[in-house]
Amino acid sequence: MTLTPPAPEPITADPPGRTANPLLTQWWLDLAFLHWAVDPADVAPLLPAGAVPDTLDGVTYVGLVAFRMHRVGWFRLPGVPYLGTFPETNVRLYSVDAQGRRGVVFRSLDASRLIPVAVARAAFRLPYAWSRMTVRNDGDDTITYTSTRRGPGPRGAYSRITVRVGERVSDPTELEHFLTARWGMHNTFFGRPMYLPNTHPRWPLHRAALVECDENLVAAAGLPAPVGEPVSVLYSPGVPVRFGRPARPGGIPTP
Repeated sequence: MTLTPPAPEPITADPPGRTANPLLTQWWLDLAFLHWAVDPADVAPLLPAGAVPDTLDGVTYVGLVAFRMHRVGWFRLPGVPYLGTFPETNVRLYSVDAQGRRGVVFRSLDASRLIPVAVARAAFRLPYAWSRMTVRNDGDDTITYTSTRRGPGPRGAYSRITVRVGERVSDPTELEHFLTARWGMHNTFFGRPMYLPNTHPRWPLHRAALVECDENLVAAAGLPAPVGEPVSVLYSPGVPVRFGRPARPGGIPTP
């Protein structure tokens, strides 16, 4: 059966609701956002059931996002300082479901802590991989992110990204909001489509210059290898994040 194209919810820089009783809490720090335009037809087969590519002016995007995960915690408990703190790099797509909820779909998530990788794969069915990773501040507002995959997935898949942080973005463009203001994740959990909502303060965004990008994570995630420079390169010092309970299609939280 063909999924009827939904009427997407508005793109809002601030979260549309609040998460009073979080399932997970964490910080996302020192983020580099790299994005390339991609044909929605290349993306559609890679999305979970119940989701279609989210587009802006007929175009969708693949994102390569490198950052530091900090103090992941369950419920209202304090975040874990060691196991809950690690570099991460993900490949993500942009999705919308039949309820109009905009979100992201992760094609891969590389992280440097084995136990969180195992838990995320088992508990949330997320495509995490264990990787050797570093995030290094080279001075002069230059940050380098490296990743080499141990497994599972294509062993040796890698990325090396260096960005130079520029001026604060006082008035983000429509595209910059589209790529960053995402308040949920679409995924399949035990064969059923799920939506995991999140809330966080408005992104503090900076322009960034791409100094280096050598990677094959996008191709390893089943997408065409990017051609040319990214259409958008942004940096953020980060935000605290709260995840709510997953919801089934129709917006009904799971028990």
